[in-house]
Amino acid sequence: MIEINPDRLIGDLRRVADFGRYKTGVHRPTFSPQDIAAREWLAERMREADLDAVIDGVGNVIGRSRTSGPKLLLGSHAETQNEAGWLDGILGVVYGIEVARALRESGSRSDAGVDIGAWADEETHFLQFLGSRSFIDDLDEEEIDRAVNKDDGTPLREAIERAGLAGRPREHVDPSRYRGYLEAHIEQGYYLDHAGLSVGIVTSIVGLWQYRIAFAGEQSHAGTTGMGRRRDAGAALVRLAAMIDSEFPKIARERSVWTTGRIVLDPGAPSIIPGRATMLFQFRDDSLEQLERFEARLRELVRKVDEDGPCSCELIVVDRAVPKVMEPTFQAALEAAAELHVPGKYMRMPSGAMHDAQILAKRMPAGMMFVPSINGISHHYTEDTKEEDIVAGCRVFAEAVDRLLG
Repeated sequence: MIEINPDRLIGDLRRVADFGRYKTGVHRPTFSPQDIAAREWLAERMREADLDAVIDGVGNVIGRSRTSGPKLLLGSHAETQNEAGWLDGILGVVYGIEVARALRESGSRSDAGVDIGAWADEETHFLQFLGSRSFIDDLDEEEIDRAVNKDDGTPLREAIERAGLAGRPREHVDPSRYRGYLEAHIEQGYYLDHAGLSVGIVTSIVGLWQYRIAFAGEQSHAGTTGMGRRRDAGAALVRLAAMIDSEFPKIARERSVWTTGRIVLDPGAPSIIPGRATMLFQFRDDSLEQLERFEARLRELVRKVDEDGPCSCELIVVDRAVPKVMEPTFQAALEAAAELHVPGKYMRMPSGAMHDAQILAKRMPAGMMFVPSINGISHHYTEDTKEEDIVAGCRVFAEAVDRLLG
């Protein structure tokens, strides 16, 4: 059995939260000075755990074991959303470091080891899954050239140079080195917390399909254009949004979700009828058939709005990330570990958020586990998890690693 050190684990999580501390959370955007400082700190912790650690050309921190026997890859991301929580992403990296130290100290598995990845930009400040996609060779140089910061338009190449990473090689995976990839994360939802459970064993990670819907009407004076003569693109957008809100629940599954994330009216002035309008719309589910069902209904609604007029309506596909089922043997190892350490206080569940595990799963078996988020809050500085759940989760995680290495 691998014995973790709870005080060391919590101490490291509290220390890394100092890099970009914001109120009770952390503001650590990708390639910001605080992000780079945190990555350098993580590299040092990996070296203390007897791993060979490097920070590569896209910001990934990779720690590699020197052992010759079986290995697992552990990890998560290190940056945060803006003004967000102290555990989102970094929990899985620190779990990995703690397991590496515990493996070394136990002496029971001198031939086995773990590698650790602290991936870059899972949170999409520049390019979603930048680090994990780069690691599995699913990212070309042209895509890096095109990417810019979503907040201020800074080119990704410029941010990499400012961070002192320009010219460094990108690290790449050797799938034959690993039995698979295992990631720990906060749930970011309310299911575990509301049920009083300590661990979630992830069965699948949802697919996310996103669209930009564009409406074209006629810009005109709001005071002199009669209602019967208007071609109000904003009004057309609102009609479609109401239709979606009415129709999607009729075909949804229990955990299906959909969101209108952004609405823009052009020109967006109080006395001008909008001549153009756009909305960003997405839906998520872990069933490919459900995603296809949603898209078919969305296309029907867009077609109806376009045909009914008086404004045109166009649907543009932005992204179609497919769901990913987690490796059954990894789920079984996590369940056996949970039964040992938190008997009766775990559940199998899908992930409603997207994670690096679904990227690594393209190249090797992958598994994932959750610990609770208090009141389901995430992507906000009040995000938190009870320390006893953090510790219990790490014990389950370490036990699962031990079983998978065995």
